[in-house]
Formats: sequence, structure tokens, C-alpha cells
Amino acid sequence: MFIRPIAHKDLDVLQEIAVESGPGFTSLVDDRDFLTQKIQHSIDSFASSVTQPGSESYLFVLEDPDTGDVIGTTGIEASVGMDSPLYHYHKSQVVHHSRELSLFKRVDVLNMCNHYTGCTEICTLFLRPQFRRAYAGKLLSKVRFLFMAQHPQRFANTVIAEMRGVSCDDGRSPFWTWLRDHFVDLDFATVTGLVGSGNNRFIAELMPKYPLYTHLLSPEAQQVIGQVHDKTRPALHMLESEGFRHKGYVDLFDAGPTVEAELSQIRSIAGSIECRVQVIDAETPIFNRGQKQDQHEVLAIANTATADFRATVTEEATYLPQHNLLQIPSALCESLGLTDGATARFVQLAAAKSATATETQTYELKTAHRHQQEFLYAL
Repeated sequence: MFIRPIAHKDLDVLQEIAVESGPGFTSLVDDRDFLTQKIQHSIDSFASSVTQPGSESYLFVLEDPDTGDVIGTTGIEASVGMDSPLYHYHKSQVVHHSRELSLFKRVDVLNMCNHYTGCTEICTLFLRPQFRRAYAGKLLSKVRFLFMAQHPQRFANTVIAEMRGVSCDDGRSPFWTWLRDHFVDLDFATVTGLVGSGNNRFIAELMPKYPLYTHLLSPEAQQVIGQVHDKTRPALHMLESEGFRHKGYVDLFDAGPTVEAELSQIRSIAGSIECRVQVIDAETPIFNRGQKQDQHEVLAIANTATADFRATVTEEATYLPQHNLLQIPSALCESLGLTDGATARFVQLAAAKSATATETQTYELKTAHRHQQEFLYAL
């Protein structure tokens, strides 16, 4: 599996992903002209020289080099809310207190705001169900942090992720159903499609301007505020392990949580290592690996390019910390566009032990179960 920047040849499969992801996945819309422009904007962003974050949008795809299949996609928006407002509800409390009557009441409210204007957003992560495999979801998530660690000037200090909220199998959102009944007579798929295509004028025109007292919402709508879609839950847990936290901001339409972290404090950024590369082939003597022979590490590795960015996950590379040297097989180096003495960046994904045949069968069963839990998307 290899990550690369999206190209125009990926238009057809990107449209397939837009359909597969379904309503609520506002990062992609089933509109060929819109997707063509999105791909071109990404190509231009990778090619641009950047000293501070602007309107750049970086879209990556995960490809199987043996079949040419695109397994999934993931992206980064350098600075959101600048060209068009990025709206959220913020959940807080107000207190109604009368000293004279000895009455005290604390209630939850939702206030519309533009709190995250100018922040970087990680988005558009979708792993196609038919291509689930070990480490595919982790690579799609963590590759963004490798790219951001290598090019921090392209991104804001605060990084956010809008998590997909609760919706039914038929695409209905309990939260939006209440809003539709009282304010905006448009179905959930229509409003998310409008927002995904950049048309959010209706928000300022039709959405309620005053605080929403949550106890006035339907019980179904109240229950999903700040909750995520079942298929997004593993993605949320992964981001929480990176240091992302929810601070009360939720989506206007499905009330899914938005989580945030400081760029330099994200664990995969702070813990990533920039190092020199040693190309290993059959003739190269291997020495001082610093590991037991029955152990190996799973690493996500990326080159340090922009337009020619490449990344993968492998168990075949060995890091020698005393030399700040990453030993990589020649075939893998070629796929990543790396040469001997070049610079790469990596982050450890996991450590594993070699196994007996019986242990391997057990591992495969556990892996199959993990694949069922592997996340599909995180907005």
C-alpha cells in the first residue's frame, strides 16, 4: 500500500467513494465537476510554495500497487472558514437565578459560532469497505501527521477534525430531523450536499439565530449531541490517542463532535523522526539492528517531498538511533522515491513478534476481527 497525492486519473474512483461514503460525508459530493475542481485544487496546493497556511487543500489516495486499486482517501484543509464561514454549535450552559424567589435553574444551550476560523482541518478520510486490511486505516490517518510534521509552515497551530455524527441507515439524522421540522424544510442529504459543494448561504438565511435550549429538542435529537456514528467511533478513539479533545463544538446538521489539538502536541507529529536513509539490497551487510531476531516494528514511512510525496507502512525497515539512520530495502526505497543518503520521516505504528503456525492462526482470527472494527471514515 502506498499513499500519494491525488491525480486527475483518480476522478472516477473519487466519485465512487463519494457515493459509497453516503449522506453526511460532506467532504465529498457526488458531482463530477465539483470533484474535478477539488482534484485540481489539490494538485495546485501540492505544487505551490507556501510560507503560511492559506486556501490550500491536500488530498491523498491510498493505492494497492499490485492491482492499481485505490483503497481509500484522506485529506487536509490548510485553513478553514476563510473563503466561506465554518459554522458550529457550541454547547454551553446558562443559569437562570432569582434570589428573591429562591429559584435556580441551569440549562444547556447551543450557540451558533465561527470559532474555528483559520484552523487546519484533517478531513475526507474514507477506507473503502471492500479493501479493508491491516494498518490501512492507521496509515490513512497518520500519513497526514507525517506530512504536517515535515511541512509545518503550511498549517495552522490548531488542528481540528469534524467527526461524523449519528445518522440512520437510510441517511436520516435525528438532530437534523428536529431542525428540519421547525426551521429548514430540506432533507439531510440535501443540506449536507449543499455544504459539501461550498454552498452554505442558507445557514445564515434559514438557521435559527438565537440559542437553542437543548431540553426543547426532541429526546432523539438530545441524545445524539456530541455523539459519533458507529463507524466513526474507532477513528475518534485514534484521534483521542493522538491528543485530540472535544471542547463542546458540534456540527450544525448531525451534532457530531469537532475535536482539536495543537499542531506541535499531536503525538504522531511530536513523535515522528526525520532521518537519513540507507538503501539495503542483497549485497549490503546488515549490522547492529538493535532488535531481537523474533521482533520487528511496523513503521509508517514518508519521503520529505510535496508534489512527489509518497508514504507507506512496512515491517521491513530498521531504525538505528545511534546513527539516526533508517535502513530500507531497495525496492521499497524505489517506490518511495528515496535514494541512499536521502531524508525520510517515520513514525512507529506497532511492534509485533513472529509466531508459530498455531499463533499465526490465532493472529489471523484477531486480525479479521480488527478489520471489522477498522474505521471507515472520519470527516
